[in-house]
Amino acid sequence: MPAEAILVRGTCPHDCPDTCALLTTVKEGQAVQVQGNPQHAHTAGVLCTKVSRYTERTYHPDRILQPLKRCGPKGSGQFEPVSWDQALGDIAARLKTIATRDPQAILPYSYAGTMGLVQGESMAARLFNQLGASELDRTICSSAGAEGLLHTLGGKVGMKVEHFAESQLILIWGSNSIGSNLHFWRLAQQAKRSGARLVCIDPRRSETADKCHEHLALMPGTDAALALALMHELIVHDWLDHDYIARHTEGWPSLRERALQWPPERAAQVCALPIEQIRRLARDYGTLTPAAIRLNYGMQRVRGGGNATRAIACLPALTGAWRHRAGGLLMSSSGHFPVQQAALQRPELREGKSRLINMSTIGQDLLHPGDEHFGPRIEALVVYNSNPVAVAPDSSQVAQGFRREDLFCVVLEHFLTDTADHADYVLPATTQLEHWDVHLSYGHTDVLLNRPAISPLGQARSNAEIFRRLAWHLGYRKPCFTEDDLSLCRSAFGPRVDFEQLLERGFASLNLPDAPFAEGGFPTRSGRCEFFSQALADRGLDGLPNHLPNYEAAGSSVHYPLAMISPPARNFLNSTFVNVKSLRDVEVEPVLEIHATDAAKRGLHDGDTVRVFNDRGSYHCQARISDRARPGLVVGLGLWWRKMGLRGTNVNELTSQRLTDLGRAPTFYDCLVEVEAARA
Repeated sequence: MPAEAILVRGTCPHDCPDTCALLTTVKEGQAVQVQGNPQHAHTAGVLCTKVSRYTERTYHPDRILQPLKRCGPKGSGQFEPVSWDQALGDIAARLKTIATRDPQAILPYSYAGTMGLVQGESMAARLFNQLGASELDRTICSSAGAEGLLHTLGGKVGMKVEHFAESQLILIWGSNSIGSNLHFWRLAQQAKRSGARLVCIDPRRSETADKCHEHLALMPGTDAALALALMHELIVHDWLDHDYIARHTEGWPSLRERALQWPPERAAQVCALPIEQIRRLARDYGTLTPAAIRLNYGMQRVRGGGNATRAIACLPALTGAWRHRAGGLLMSSSGHFPVQQAALQRPELREGKSRLINMSTIGQDLLHPGDEHFGPRIEALVVYNSNPVAVAPDSSQVAQGFRREDLFCVVLEHFLTDTADHADYVLPATTQLEHWDVHLSYGHTDVLLNRPAISPLGQARSNAEIFRRLAWHLGYRKPCFTEDDLSLCRSAFGPRVDFEQLLERGFASLNLPDAPFAEGGFPTRSGRCEFFSQALADRGLDGLPNHLPNYEAAGSSVHYPLAMISPPARNFLNSTFVNVKSLRDVEVEPVLEIHATDAAKRGLHDGDTVRVFNDRGSYHCQARISDRARPGLVVGLGLWWRKMGLRGTNVNELTSQRLTDLGRAPTFYDCLVEVEAARA
């Protein structure tokens, strides 16, 4: 008789606030379907299109299933199979030789290819701490917003996402929720059916904007100006909660003075918005209760991203929105989770000095010759959970750095990505269906456990297992280098999360109040919402939030008159899923959305192949004339692998390595370009 199908509880590992609970159907040892777990309230049985096709990714014919050694020129993608012992023995020998000279010449490079605490920074961090390698400043996505929240609310904390369903006004600010936060969108729709007003604030007319009552298509990098104008209107119309301000905020007189310098007329000019639209939004925010803001990371990828986050995060305290469980703000909930980071990463293993390399400037850093200030030249790079040749800014320089013949590069991967093509060794990693892991969320407040549904395919090994084996080849014999993946899962939260409940149900909710800041109690030094940050002032920075114009502000260049943003295409997640054929077939090819007015000025037609360019490089794609792009703005939907682009590049050929005001983050959406018809 054929074996019966079994259901295995798991978790989506990808960089998305929803952190869905999965059920994988397994028949005769093979995963045949991945679906949402209906018992998990946030997932409610629903998955996005991308993850619902996860088996296509796991069983992809191009999956790397054995260790590979480079046998051609750097970047050629030419490899030959080798054994695990040969690969790890050679890698260990090379790293030892470099470490003898200076271990800081070795750099790990990773981010959110998995959001798991075990397959992310657990055994890997232990190994690099023991080795004394350089540390990576992991800034590429959210650090500007995170620091903005830290200096205002005290950390990455906010309202519970489920209570958005009860809000009367929801501002969806810097987010295409339909594409990147699907389960929040379900709650927003529930609120809309109950009479709530939905407003989308985004330079692009996204699919989410289409479904909201109103869309404010402000120019990139002007969010703080809009927030300050809203404050101005709250003040002059007295739409304020004076009691909440007096009892639970810090720095109100100074913020009031600054906000009064931003009447709607001034902000309208900066943001390129109608004055009446700003006034109407302020009236709605000041009079509709409870009002909630779903703030996402799109608005912080500009020079003033940290300040913009601070300005927006001040708004709920002005109106007392935090008094209501359906009022306030949510950008990230990850600060609520009691992660035992030291237990996972073992920082005490590190001895001696350390240096920090910013992942967002990896292009220029790989080409740095080394000096007294920078430290030693980077001689070895170990990449896992990331594809920097595709995703890091100024990618032509990144690719140039990865092509260095004297750079020893190891990549843990599922596929031969743009980055893996440049490796000396590629090590086959497991997918989420093949290993243990445990997850927090940055969009809700549940801990989730991932069980392996199937055995690893071929010779694939989990990240943690690969670093355990590499530690052994390096001669590390401490017990912390033998701890297995399930044990690491148990130690991730310690006694503050019931691990037996995770094993039984697959998820466990944090015990948090419904309205966490109804009576103040912010996790700041003062315990108040800090309109004025003394910590920033002590660093010589402005203690108040302010509007900082983009490095490449619209209208500031004669040669490059168009602002460009590069949000993900709906069926991709960063560079993940680009090689899944069914999803790539939906996207067809790289496109640039451009408004009809801007297209006409350049003699462009819908479907034309165009060259998008600036001083950093050029990128070829198909023009899509659309009102999704407002006049003066183009939208380069990403993020295609470079080798799948029309001429071997992607949109990051155009982005810069300049950093944000706070958080040392990249400025992907602070970018000016010009567009012309491509020559044959």
